[in-house]
Amino acid sequence: MISTVDIHVEELEIMKEYPKMLFYIGNLSLIQKPKIAIVGTRKPINYTKSLTYEIAQKLSHVGVCIVSGGAMGVDAIAHQGSGFANTIMVSGTGLDIRYPAVNQNLIKEIETQGLVLSQFPENTPSAKWNFPLRNEVVVALSQVLVITQADLKSGSMRSAEFAMKMGKPIYVLPHRIGDSDGTNMLLKQNLATPIYDIDTFVSQFGTLQDEAEDTFLQYCKSNPLYNDATQKYGEKVFEYEFLGKIVIENGRLKLA
Repeated sequence: MISTVDIHVEELEIMKEYPKMLFYIGNLSLIQKPKIAIVGTRKPINYTKSLTYEIAQKLSHVGVCIVSGGAMGVDAIAHQGSGFANTIMVSGTGLDIRYPAVNQNLIKEIETQGLVLSQFPENTPSAKWNFPLRNEVVVALSQVLVITQADLKSGSMRSAEFAMKMGKPIYVLPHRIGDSDGTNMLLKQNLATPIYDIDTFVSQFGTLQDEAEDTFLQYCKSNPLYNDATQKYGEKVFEYEFLGKIVIENGRLKLA
């Protein structure tokens, strides 16, 4: 059910103009958590996909809520990596429209487990001028902006402009020449900090569990059956396979 936000969101006071209305579906208490925005291209390379997921997942493990825009590519991966119960999606449409259509199932999961916000009333379509306004909310809600891949002329670079105006730190993944001209430009101009080590970056916001204490990895050492593992640990099987920590061979899990 679409509701109107009945609290004043302090983080949004930094915006050029506080939204006239805020609508939401889901768990409004997520606004009270520490929040970091992860955004980027709709067409990430495999390197970006893997590291975006890992950053979001590890930040979630230390209690940080991930904020993004629900778009294809980096946004969707960030929401997935954080876990749907620990993510905020800011929509560029009215909340009766799940946009983009390709992410309808993802958006439904966030509505059910996490939080979807919008400053646009019902029946507001996906007009191009809505998305800079959406991006401003994403950045304002978050204490840090992470851009994992971006072209020079992109919504993510507009988000970087908002972050600079708001005095928010910007972090980016290091990329080869030509793979992410937007983030490479930010690095060249000393406007962003590179993430060379994900654990070091995440440790600024909380304490990561030592892999030696990771009960799931310990479990995988016994080469359990895939079906048994998914019944016991659910999505963690997919997450760890995505991160390259485990592989599935002949119906069994083993450490990579």
